[in-house]
Amino acid sequence: MNWEKKGLIYSPSFDKKSWKYSSALTPTPVLLNEDVIRVYFSARDIEGIGRIGYVDLNSNNPSEVIGISENPVLDIGQPGCFDDNGVILGDIVKHNDRWRMYYVGFQIAQKVKFLAFSGIAESSDGGETFVRLSQTPILDRSPESTFLRAIHCSRFEDNLWKIWYSVGKKWIDINNVPYPNYYIKYLESKDGITFPQEGVPCISLEEGEYKVGRSRVYKNTNEYEMYYTIGRLDNSLLPGRATSPDGRNWLRADNTINIPCSLEGWDSKALGYLCQLKVREKTYMFYTGNNFGFDGFGYAILKTS
Repeated sequence: MNWEKKGLIYSPSFDKKSWKYSSALTPTPVLLNEDVIRVYFSARDIEGIGRIGYVDLNSNNPSEVIGISENPVLDIGQPGCFDDNGVILGDIVKHNDRWRMYYVGFQIAQKVKFLAFSGIAESSDGGETFVRLSQTPILDRSPESTFLRAIHCSRFEDNLWKIWYSVGKKWIDINNVPYPNYYIKYLESKDGITFPQEGVPCISLEEGEYKVGRSRVYKNTNEYEMYYTIGRLDNSLLPGRATSPDGRNWLRADNTINIPCSLEGWDSKALGYLCQLKVREKTYMFYTGNNFGFDGFGYAILKTS
């Protein structure tokens, strides 16, 4: 697979009074209609608190921005709730006549940097606003994970909701800075709201890695394909890829992506949070660059020859 990088699409305002002061975390594209790609993402305010908004792009030329949300489509939760200190996007899926959003809510704790659990919201107005279905997490603390259970990908197949998510039980110090230690697991649910407390391991950590997460799963003719983001102990952040016959058992093939960091600029030091979208005969890959997408997000296009 060979990808041609097309550059930075969206850059934040860096307006200190704005809810989208910086960053474009976990950019997730959906085809809103035949002319518009909508990329949902989490922006950060000056205090680093995330809220979810979107950028609309020309589907024939994703470099062209044609609209930006003025207000968050999903704001932070009520004081004391699991998502009162920020939200980032997990996934958005069209289901029946609504858009369903899985998101990750953050809460500050005294003895660790944060707690992160998964919530759910839905939109009945075409994705302009989302309303929480619950003020409590749908993927909460459990024996498998004490501080992080984060849904990053969902699919509705075979009358089941299938999710791929990250779990974490500990923190790791890298140069005297604490980082969450997590990997990827799989779960199924009949309604996509109630889940078991224990999932199936999918992508485990390898030597030199402290986290593997933000999974994105696609179903091709004969196999499933997953993209994910790898955090290494040398502080690098790079994409990974794996394949599976059934969505449960995965074979890592990290060297097959062929989207390297640039020699300079916004994606010269890191590249992650890959998310793919097929539009007619073209396949686009949206991603973030340095410092977890601080400068925004860009895209690449799959070369067909």
